Amino acid sequence: MHSRRIKNNWHIIKGQPLTELDKKVLYFQNKGHLVPSRKLIKTAEQIEGIRRSSVVNTGVLDLVAKEIKAGMSTAEIDKLVYGYTVSHGAIPAPLNYEGFPKSVCTSVNEVVCHGIPSEDEILEEGDIINVDVSTILDGYYSDASRMFIIGKTTPEKEKLVRVTKECLKIGMQAAKPFGFVGDIGNAIQRHAEKNGYSVVRDLCGHGVGLEFHEEPEVCHFGRKGTGMLLVPGMVFTIEPMINMGTWQVFIDEEDGWTVVTEDELPSAQWEHTFLMTETGLEILSY
Repeated sequence: MHSRRIKNNWHIIKGQPLTELDKKVLYFQNKGHLVPSRKLIKTAEQIEGIRRSSVVNTGVLDLVAKEIKAGMSTAEIDKLVYGYTVSHGAIPAPLNYEGFPKSVCTSVNEVVCHGIPSEDEILEEGDIINVDVSTILDGYYSDASRMFIIGKTTPEKEKLVRVTKECLKIGMQAAKPFGFVGDIGNAIQRHAEKNGYSVVRDLCGHGVGLEFHEEPEVCHFGRKGTGMLLVPGMVFTIEPMINMGTWQVFIDEEDGWTVVTEDELPSAQWEHTFLMTETGLEILSY
């Protein structure tokens, strides 16, 4: 017989009266749902810090959008990101993170994510590239990525980029206060598969703010009503990685970072950092 153990993440503060929030979260916890711990609910001061970090993070992507073009190397993108970030008193979160050697991830065509910028990688007309930027300002983290089409590309790649952006929007609309992380993944998976694409399963969105990666894991596939309860005050990313072919991926053995589609068909990704509010998601960095 299999008994489901409830993980009691939500604890009442001793000597404090029970709040409406406590009652709501405990209701779900007592029903056997996975709920956040109290530390995942950001304070007003923490949210303000994450907001400031997010402004720099979005500014970085705006600069890349202005400068990116055919003939430039992905190393030049890295230099732009590093220069803008440090000139705004911030730190690029990827730099030296678990040994990652650069300030940004640049993932071209069949690279899903974690592509390492290089002098030897020159952007060509028709390429699609994901630029993934993460920023630390005064100890607060923010994270977002955008797709860029270099010049004119094929209708197939153009559609992949567009549908992936739609997946992010649909996932955002599915995220409701006191809904579940699984609601997001379910909505994204349905839209991707309806368009003939697959959703990467080995990588996911995540909580962010006080650390680079926090709970919850935000999968971009799955069933409604599963995963962690979404509570106002939580900050997390939604970042669907959508493949033209199979969802399966491999990691480049030479660098230990670059994630590539198994069939080497193109992949696209868009990512925002969100704050869950009483009424739904607010975009912090995009």
